[in-house]
Amino acid sequence: MARRSRRKLLVPGAEQAMSRFKGEVMRQEGYTVNPERPDDVKIEVAEALGIPLQSGYNGNLKTEDAGQIGGQIGGTMVREMIRMAQEKLANSTNHPDR
Repeated sequence: MARRSRRKLLVPGAEQAMSRFKGEVMRQEGYTVNPERPDDVKIEVAEALGIPLQSGYNGNLKTEDAGQIGGQIGGTMVREMIRMAQEKLANSTNHPDR
């Protein structure tokens, strides 16, 4: 049986901060991000990948195409989180009193 995505963050109230983080990371990657609607970056990523994604219903979208869009965004976010954690770890190692 396929595993289902939870789509719910473990920390209550973190949705808004994660949306802002997504917008900032994708802006750094060169995408245009509306700060009021950071989730709309999916459409821009889809256009860059040549995938026909539109606002609203996308029931005819192939699973592989949806995965490419989500992977582009999620992968970029994960790389940035790892970079931030490594930087924090390096700074705490250099300054043991922190």
